Amino acid sequence: MLLRVVSLSAALLFTGSVLAQEAINPKWENEISRIEAREMERPFQPGGVVFTGSSSIKRWATLAEDFPTVKLTNRGFGGSQLSDLIAYFDRVVLPGKPSQIVLYSGTNDVNAGESPEQVLGDFATLCGMIERELPNAKIAYISAAPNPKRWHLREAYEHMNVIVAEYCERMGYEFIDVWTPMMGEDGKPSRDIYVEDDLHMNVAGYVMWRRIVAPYLAR
Repeated sequence: MLLRVVSLSAALLFTGSVLAQEAINPKWENEISRIEAREMERPFQPGGVVFTGSSSIKRWATLAEDFPTVKLTNRGFGGSQLSDLIAYFDRVVLPGKPSQIVLYSGTNDVNAGESPEQVLGDFATLCGMIERELPNAKIAYISAAPNPKRWHLREAYEHMNVIVAEYCERMGYEFIDVWTPMMGEDGKPSRDIYVEDDLHMNVAGYVMWRRIVAPYLAR
């Protein structure tokens, strides 16, 4: 059984590496440059916490206010996938040698047609890069969030959460479950925590995330 788990992990790492080689997307250049310019004006303190991933991170406008005792920076770029984080690793994850990386990524990947297993493969590849370049850094992965807009992808997102959570437990990473608390009593996503597009969170949604994420942050 152990051999099977190790083999699966190796296969996932290989799959993620192959996908990453094909994933360099120049459309993010302007947004990455904006992140770099912002940090030139407000330098990130080495050893702090990097939040990165897709739009749910980028739109977290109150991030610094929500965690005032944490040295952090927001390097989210909306619409991105894990393969984009891999491609821009040296510019989005590595600068400042953070002590912790908090990730929210993978949901756009599934929406674009990737399987949960492909998402896990890319996540494993990214984590391998982090461990190689930042061996003392902690990794925290925020689970897929349920939202009304993509509720038709519910089963894929739930499966993704399960296999990523298992991988995090095996590797010693933190898995932050936001799926469960964001669900309503009717078994569907709570609509009152989303803006009109039914995809992105409103202020109430981020208040919830602040409460959920806080215990996992390195201080």
